Amino acid sequence: MFERVLIANRGEIAVRVARTLKRIGIASVAVFSDADEGAPHAIAADQAVHIGPAPAQQSYLSAQKLIDVALEAGCQALHPGYGFLSEKVEFATALKEAGITFIGPTPSNIEAMGDKLASRELMKRAGVPTVPGTDGTVNSVEEAEKAANEIGYPVMIKASAGGGGKGIRVVTETKNLASAFRACQSEGKNYFKDDRVFIERFIQNPKHIEVQVFGDKHGNVVHLYERECSVQRRHQKLIEESPSISVPDEVRQRMGEVAVTAAKSINYEGAGTIEFIFDNNTKEFFFMEMNTRLQVEHPVTEMVTSRDLVKEQILVASGEKLSFQQSDIKQIGHAIEARICAEDPETFAPSPGLIRRCRNPQGPFIRCDSYAYPGYEVPIYYDPMLAKLIAWGETREQAISRLSRALDEYSLTGIKTNIPLHKSILEEKEFLSGEYTTQSLEKDFKHRADVFRFVDDRVFLISLAIEAYKQQKRASISNLSLQSKWKDIGRKEGMR
Repeated sequence: MFERVLIANRGEIAVRVARTLKRIGIASVAVFSDADEGAPHAIAADQAVHIGPAPAQQSYLSAQKLIDVALEAGCQALHPGYGFLSEKVEFATALKEAGITFIGPTPSNIEAMGDKLASRELMKRAGVPTVPGTDGTVNSVEEAEKAANEIGYPVMIKASAGGGGKGIRVVTETKNLASAFRACQSEGKNYFKDDRVFIERFIQNPKHIEVQVFGDKHGNVVHLYERECSVQRRHQKLIEESPSISVPDEVRQRMGEVAVTAAKSINYEGAGTIEFIFDNNTKEFFFMEMNTRLQVEHPVTEMVTSRDLVKEQILVASGEKLSFQQSDIKQIGHAIEARICAEDPETFAPSPGLIRRCRNPQGPFIRCDSYAYPGYEVPIYYDPMLAKLIAWGETREQAISRLSRALDEYSLTGIKTNIPLHKSILEEKEFLSGEYTTQSLEKDFKHRADVFRFVDDRVFLISLAIEAYKQQKRASISNLSLQSKWKDIGRKEGMR
């Protein structure tokens, strides 16, 4: 087992990893940028090392700095969290060459699944169902038009190296194809230095279903069932839940088996997620991509399986066998997660600034992985997610009710957050019925603007009123004192 581990991340995931390391008796080393001095993740670790200026490129994305810190601190392993360098094959390779264990998949695993086009072909050979589309890259508008006509509109154009919602366009008719094709090429080149694109059939009533998989160095691979992640905006997830109300039991079983087949085909090690596009009309599912890391929404799986995925990552990376077999994994009850972000709930624009008040919800079957506190200055340099709020219930209805109650208790003031948006979504008939799709948030859900403008913090509003009253009283007293002073001077002048 490792004696010391570097946590190459920030925010709530860095806090989570530090706590898990402490619980299993491993020393932790955190890194922090100028913007994160004194931040919760630096305090949670046993040691914290300054890594550089606030911009991520000069701190959390500086591979060599991270390796140097790990070596100097005597770390045998490094946990990348998610985001930043967690899926960079060059980083995983450099760590291996430096003699530091990467708590994640092997470099070959990351490389195999890092390219959407290559991973698609790999999965086809392994017998995993893929969305009908082009067998290779499409290099011109003319080729794209021919392919789209053969596949049939609507189609989806994808950048081969894309991710995070970048390099994706849906095209419903020929006249819009050329501009969408060039936009995907441009985003692929600008964001990923790769302008290759391919085309797939667009599923018109789609759901985003993903399966958590886990492998070890001894050839064992299991799945921990599915998560539904269809509440999205701009291809970014907002709410995740497990199990999916839309997936029949026989399809759920088949989906898990296919996910294990996919992971075994590349001898996968560690935590990973096989992502499927699910046709809600036909109940067919198709491979989309594999995320070769721990997911933001992993607590949902932890709540319904009672498994600590971060702990398992560390054990597997150290060479131990998985602590459970497939037959040990049961899906118990229902869990749902809301991502709490510092952003405008109407425009989704980031909302950096000073948090004046922070009150995290509590109670039975509620989990809040948070990074926010009163007085915290939300920086402009990083992802705006501040916390993840998760609720568990014996039924979906109970889990939703508990999450709704927790959101009512949640108070974050001084900045805008998407808490009102989450509360509004939980009231949508389409969401409650489970018939929502990846398009529902932006097309079908009818949010009320007045809900977003309402400050849901009675204590904060009362404190504002009290402070305003005090200021008015001070001003009144000061004004009366000044008037009295001038009257007194006037009387004295009159006596003269």
